[in-house]
Amino acid sequence: MKWGATTASAVALLAAASLVTASASVAAGHEKTLTADTMATWQTDGIVWSIEYADGVVYVGGTFANVRPPGAEPGEREVARKNFAAFDAATGRLLPCAPRLSGGGNTVRALKASPSGRVLYIGGSFTRADKVRAAGAVALNTAGCSVRKDFRPRMSSYVHAIDVTNKAVYLGGGFTVVNGRDRERIAAFTPSGKLLRFKAEIEAPVRAVLAAPEHGKVLVGGDFYMVNGDLEKSLVALHPVTGKTVASYGDWVPPRSSVKALARDRTNFYAAAEGTGTGIFDGRLAGRLGTGKRVWKDTCLGATQALAVHKGVLYSGSHAHNCRDTPGGFPEIHARQHFLAQSVRDKHILHWFPDTNGGTGEGNGPRALEMAGGVLWAGGEFTKVNGRPQQSLTRFSPGPDTGTPEAVPRLKASATAGGRVKLTWRASWDRDDAKLTYLIYRDGRLVASPTGRSAEWRRPTMTYTDSVAPGSRHQYRIAVTDGTNASPRSDALVVAAVERPKDKR
Repeated sequence: MKWGATTASAVALLAAASLVTASASVAAGHEKTLTADTMATWQTDGIVWSIEYADGVVYVGGTFANVRPPGAEPGEREVARKNFAAFDAATGRLLPCAPRLSGGGNTVRALKASPSGRVLYIGGSFTRADKVRAAGAVALNTAGCSVRKDFRPRMSSYVHAIDVTNKAVYLGGGFTVVNGRDRERIAAFTPSGKLLRFKAEIEAPVRAVLAAPEHGKVLVGGDFYMVNGDLEKSLVALHPVTGKTVASYGDWVPPRSSVKALARDRTNFYAAAEGTGTGIFDGRLAGRLGTGKRVWKDTCLGATQALAVHKGVLYSGSHAHNCRDTPGGFPEIHARQHFLAQSVRDKHILHWFPDTNGGTGEGNGPRALEMAGGVLWAGGEFTKVNGRPQQSLTRFSPGPDTGTPEAVPRLKASATAGGRVKLTWRASWDRDDAKLTYLIYRDGRLVASPTGRSAEWRRPTMTYTDSVAPGSRHQYRIAVTDGTNASPRSDALVVAAVERPKDKR
C-alpha cells in the first residue's frame, strides 16, 4: 500500500502521540498486552492439547499424525509427527525431535519441563514411546531428544496434567492404580521415576496440577467433589509430601463447574473453569498462593480451557460470549471471542481481541497457551485465526504492532444550506487498539482527524461537519489508523454543497 505524503505525515504524528500515551499508561499502572498480530507458524492435522517451553524449544503435544508449514493447505507438504512435535522458539522452525507416542488413546495431553529444562515429562493416553513400551507417561532428555529409561510409571488410565519441582513430578488424570498401588487420580514420583508416598483420595478426574512448594502446597483442579473424605468442589490444595489437604476453597467453584487449567505468578494462582447449565462458573478466578485469599472472580460465560500469565496480564483461551458484568467486558454476542486478556490486579478485560473459530473436535477453539521468550503460543482445535486459515497452532507477537484496523469506513453525506457538509460513518475496530483516529480528506487534503473508541461489538456512528464554499463540489475520502498502521482510503464520495437561499425581497 502506498501512502500519500499527507497520510504518512499524519500517521507519523499520531504514532508519536501514541508513544507518549502508551508511556503514560504504563506509568499509571495500565498493563500492556501483546499485539493481536500472528506470526508464521507450523500447523498440525489434528488437535493440540498441550504446549511447553524449555531452553529455546517449544514442545507441542496432542492428537495428530502430521505437521505442515505455515500457509500450507491440509494435506500439503506434510511431515510425519505422531502426537508430538518440537519447534525453535525464536524462529518457529520445525526441529527433528520427534518421538512417536502412540497406542492406547493415541494422544498426548500434558507436557512439563523440569526446572532445569533438561527433562521433559509427557503424559496422556499412549502405550509406546518410539519402540519403548509406556503406560501413559514418559520422560525425554531434551538434549538429544532421547526417551529416558528411568521414568516409566505404569498408569491404569490417562494422564491429563503434570507439574514438576526439583524434588517431585506430580501427575493428575483419570487413573486409580499406579505401579500396582492405589493412587486415586493423582500421584507423585521422584524425578527419576520412583513412586513417592504422596497420596490423596480424589473421586473424579484431575484436570490441572500446580505446584507451589515454597508455600507448602500443590494445587489441584478437576471434576471432583470429594477429596480425602471432605467436600472440595473442583479445587483443593494438598501437602506436597503427604497429599493431605492443607487448604480448601469453599464455594469458589459452584456445582456443575469444573477447573480445567491452573497458572501462577509470584504471588497469585489463577484457575480456569468450564460449566454446564444455568448458574455456573465459566470464567477465571485469582487467589493468593500464600494466604489462599480470593483476589477476584469474573463472570464471563463461555468455557475457559487454557491460561498463561505474562507481565501482569492473564491470557486465556475460551469461547466467551457474555462478559457484561466484568469490567471492560461485553454483552451477549452471537459470535464467540476465543481469546481474552485481563489485568491480574483487578480482572479488567483489556483491549486484546485476536480470535479463532471453534474448529474441530468439541469446537472449543484454543486448548493450550504458553509464553516462550515473550511470544504467546496457542494450540487447540481451531482451523482459522483472525479469519485466515491456520490449523491448531499459532503464536502472537510482542510487537511492533503491524495490524491495520479491520474495516475501512464508508462515508455518507448530507449537505445543508450555507456550505455545511455533514459526513457520517460507522466506527471501525481494531483487535489490539480501542482508540482509533479517522483521517478525513477533502479533495486529497487532510482536513480533520477525529478520534473514537470502539470494539467489534461496539461500533458507534460517528460524524464530522465540514464547511466549504456554497455551491462548490468536493470529493471526500476517509481512512482509519491506530496511530501506527493506517487502512487504505475509502472510495471517493462526491458532495455538492448547497448554496444559501436567495433573498426574495
